[in-house]
Amino acid sequence: MASLEPIDLSSRETISTEITRRLLEYLLAGHVQPGERIPSERQLAATLGVGRSVVREALKSLTLLGLVEVRQGDGTYLKRADSELLPQVIEWGLLLGEKRVDDLIEAREHLEILVAGLAAERRDESALRDLRTHLDEMHQAMGDADRFVAADVAFHLRVAEASGNGTLHSIMSGIRTLLQVWISRVMHAASDYRPSYDDHVAILEAIEAGDVAASREAMVRHMERAERRLRDTTAEAAEAKAVTLPADIN
Repeated sequence: MASLEPIDLSSRETISTEITRRLLEYLLAGHVQPGERIPSERQLAATLGVGRSVVREALKSLTLLGLVEVRQGDGTYLKRADSELLPQVIEWGLLLGEKRVDDLIEAREHLEILVAGLAAERRDESALRDLRTHLDEMHQAMGDADRFVAADVAFHLRVAEASGNGTLHSIMSGIRTLLQVWISRVMHAASDYRPSYDDHVAILEAIEAGDVAASREAMVRHMERAERRLRDTTAEAAEAKAVTLPADIN
């Protein structure tokens, strides 16, 4: 538990809220692998310098968020990455404005730009056909957020696959949940899907042309707009909800 340190008791946040934040960051940082048991309440309390009851309340909140699951008589486990509840954890992180989410956004931008350039250089007809299919699906899904989001995510993952770099494709696949939550938040708040669709048209056209520079530039523009829309919708949601905390950690 190298990254967990005793909390600052002078913090303006309630102790239970700060503990929940600390544990959220600790677990999402990869110190515990999905499916593994997390440290016991006693260990966490000793490391953080607080009572077990406070840790217990924080773990209840993380259970509500879908990050961990309690197995009676066996301990508390970090949910696997394919858990259907995991998007709620990232959604919560977006509302809190956690730096770790900012890091993920930055990482996604750099990855997307890199794979777009490689895809333009290495794409084959199969990749182009799949990308056209995903783009057509996005066009047909105008106004249907869930359907549009699914096609949008598939498009980006196919660009990564078309890069011909298995490692980069694996990394992009690994942040699929982030993509899903990010794009879903933006599209559910959007009144017009055309700007996002047009961004993808420009990316595909550049990849089809085999123009590496244009592909990267098109992805840069898309990422800039996507990040701006995400931050706008996140700010609006946070203001509207006043970042209401679950009852267990109020």
